[in-house]
Amino acid sequence: MAELAEPPSIDGSITMAEVLATFPGAKRALFAEYHIGGCQSCSYDNEETLAQVCERNEDLPVDEVIQHILAAHENDKKILIEPTDLADLLKEDLPPRLLDLRTREEYEAVALTGAELFSNELLQEIFGSENKERAIVLYDHTGDKVLDPAAYLIGHGFKNTRALRGGIDVYAQEADSSVPRYKLEFE
Repeated sequence: MAELAEPPSIDGSITMAEVLATFPGAKRALFAEYHIGGCQSCSYDNEETLAQVCERNEDLPVDEVIQHILAAHENDKKILIEPTDLADLLKEDLPPRLLDLRTREEYEAVALTGAELFSNELLQEIFGSENKERAIVLYDHTGDKVLDPAAYLIGHGFKNTRALRGGIDVYAQEADSSVPRYKLEFE
């Protein structure tokens, strides 16, 4: 199973930018539990501290919110799949269904063998006919935008959905050096 680095200590003085960078699933977790960050009335500024956000959202207990973020982080670790584990799965008779969340240009430049470019039409096809027991692996460029879509599929009953840790970039480094690496100009 995937291992995220041990999270640094977290307290009320951490900025929301630091929270989101350190705990990629925190945005989803805060919205789901406390309705924080999902709309204009409950949004936050990246420079606000966690304590400030808690205070203006019904004076939520900071320690409780921190525990919720840490628990969500632990759950996110269960969603991730290591690049080498994916490489092994791709050699099996029934490999996982690979969903590429990158842009069409990135997909056309380099993609994992057998991957499908994600689209709304593909999502509807999956909902309509995919076996909910089949393994599904989602990936992006660097792994920073894949947890939410994976959680969405899991929430719709596709329990064997995983998110590739580090995206195609880390996959190229750790599992298959024949996959070309690239850097986006706006990263």
